[in-house]
Amino acid sequence: MSLISLAADARILWRMACGQPRRGDHAARLQAFYAPQAGRYDAFRERLLHGRADLLDRLEIAEGMRVVELGCGTGSSLDRMGPRSGCCASIQLVDLCPALLAVARKRAAAHRNVEVIEADAARWQPAVAVDRVFLSYALTMIPDWETTIANAVAMLKPGGRLGVVDFHLPSTGSALANRLWRRWFAHDGVQLSDAHLPALLRLLPEAWTDERRASLPYLPGLQAPYYLYVGQRGAVAQDVSITR
Repeated sequence: MSLISLAADARILWRMACGQPRRGDHAARLQAFYAPQAGRYDAFRERLLHGRADLLDRLEIAEGMRVVELGCGTGSSLDRMGPRSGCCASIQLVDLCPALLAVARKRAAAHRNVEVIEADAARWQPAVAVDRVFLSYALTMIPDWETTIANAVAMLKPGGRLGVVDFHLPSTGSALANRLWRRWFAHDGVQLSDAHLPALLRLLPEAWTDERRASLPYLPGLQAPYYLYVGQRGAVAQDVSITR
């Protein structure tokens, strides 16, 4: 890695060490935290956020589909989709952070079928039902995550699929380890939970899941727990409220 890249990483690590601001609403906190990182965001997160390509493969995005990504960040999923992105009828990228969306708009400029939308993932709805919805390391960043899951399912066609990849607190993890991971990530506004995956499975139980661990940049020996989930909405309309 070049000295320039190391210096850029050092600036991001410094921002992460400072943590996400505690003042302002959710959108303001995201903007304050990510704006200084936006230029180097993708290069650094590529080594931090694992399983994103696997999730897209499991979603089986096909020609003519309508696709929504909630919490799209910089829109880097377009790169991972590759030629599949050009075959979709539409791709709508939704996020609440202007700094990251500015990068997403530059990336989307080469795609006629891609729309970048600044909106709250818990409340925004597409004009027509879609075939695929996914969240990539976004659910843990959304305070109203339960409403967001229900909203994602509500925008799916019958037979449509919802995909999520994110950090979490595994049921197999020790209480001490899970407590440490929760505090570690919360410093940067990432709220790890042991409730996300069970909630997804209650809402769309016809699902594939995989729980994994992955390395962290500049922290040899540490492996953070994360999961992949792909659930399918039934052919018959269903209640999308979440009950605990």
